[in-house]
Amino acid sequence: MKCESRRQFLQAAAIAAPSLVVANRLSAQIPDTINPGIGPYPAAWLPAGVRSRFVDDVNGLRMHVLEAGDDSGNSPALVLLHGFPELAYSWRKLMLPLANAGYHVIVPDLRGYGRTTGFSSDYDTDLTPFHMLNKVRDVMGLIYAYGYDHVDCVIGHDFGSPLAAWCAVTRPDIFQSLVMMSAPFGGTPSIPRDTIRNPRSATAGSDIYQDLANLSRPRKHYQRYYQTREANDNMWKAEQGLSNFIRAYYHHKSADWEGNQPYPLTGRTASEWAKMPTYYIMDLAEGMAETVAKVMPSDAEIAANTWLPDSELAVYANEFGRTGFQGGLNSYRMGSTGINVAESQLYAGKTIDQPSLFISGASDWGTYQNPGAVDRMQENACTDMRGVHLVDGAGHWVQQEQPEVTSSLILEFLLEIS
Repeated sequence: MKCESRRQFLQAAAIAAPSLVVANRLSAQIPDTINPGIGPYPAAWLPAGVRSRFVDDVNGLRMHVLEAGDDSGNSPALVLLHGFPELAYSWRKLMLPLANAGYHVIVPDLRGYGRTTGFSSDYDTDLTPFHMLNKVRDVMGLIYAYGYDHVDCVIGHDFGSPLAAWCAVTRPDIFQSLVMMSAPFGGTPSIPRDTIRNPRSATAGSDIYQDLANLSRPRKHYQRYYQTREANDNMWKAEQGLSNFIRAYYHHKSADWEGNQPYPLTGRTASEWAKMPTYYIMDLAEGMAETVAKVMPSDAEIAANTWLPDSELAVYANEFGRTGFQGGLNSYRMGSTGINVAESQLYAGKTIDQPSLFISGASDWGTYQNPGAVDRMQENACTDMRGVHLVDGAGHWVQQEQPEVTSSLILEFLLEIS
């Protein structure tokens, strides 16, 4: 497609939218022990024009992918990365607007999720394959499997946002622009500097997690909870039932829950963190299932929900009912292992110099849960930041709650940089 004609196509689409070498043990195929031989999505689950397929031998994975648009290799490509507890399906409302603008839209179930197989989802498994740079390798492998040498943009939401950012950090030649949603990227890890002239103090700082537990209302951070052995069963076998658990979890983090009125926190302290809702800073003695059960929407609220009707909720319940959550939780557990810290520090001081964009819901605490990250993203981490958009009427699930606005913002960004 010629540059000028594609630019015209993007202009029309933007207006119309609202109506690393890896060790062999990482790439070894692990048989699917959850549901051998599972096929693609039933056609009834998907909007017309969205296809479900598998791509084999992607860094040891058999990767389930949703796609839309021209897959001949002659159209520019976009890759979209989901978060937790989500699936490729979470992008269903954005795929056709982007495809109709002339893009081949590629949306995988990431390592640990959905119908993608080739990993171990056991709690006691080796977590090395779940480290961030290996998941970047997963995305690269998928792009290469399609025959592309680059994608025009990598787009990530929630946990997929830092993954997208690390794609952009490590291989700017492949990932030529970046859209992050709901989780700002505060920058690459640092390496101690000037320690010869100014040795670091050996005094240990306070333990913020212990500080949370010591509050008058004892609390805990949700990511620490996600690292525990009991987290998977607590959610997967929730007393209220899996469908109701997912319904309440999505409701609690959405703009539909009136308690979501986020604002910047002044620092990374227990007292500041405790200002966030319980889906982030949980009561110490409760699991996530008990946490969200307290805010289960009424029958009337569910009936009025247009962004996640029961028919779409059923897809999540079906998929997580089959797999559980441990595959996704294993990525959260990486944070406490120290695995890959040295490799990540190779990128200390490196910035994202490609054009970048941040989109979040105006009612999304995800923007502020890491105090100062949204400012560091704009001031240091991303040198060509084209915009920060907080979308009214959306909480954490911005691409599902407000898909028309979200797709318009992405298309306008792609038009600007084309």
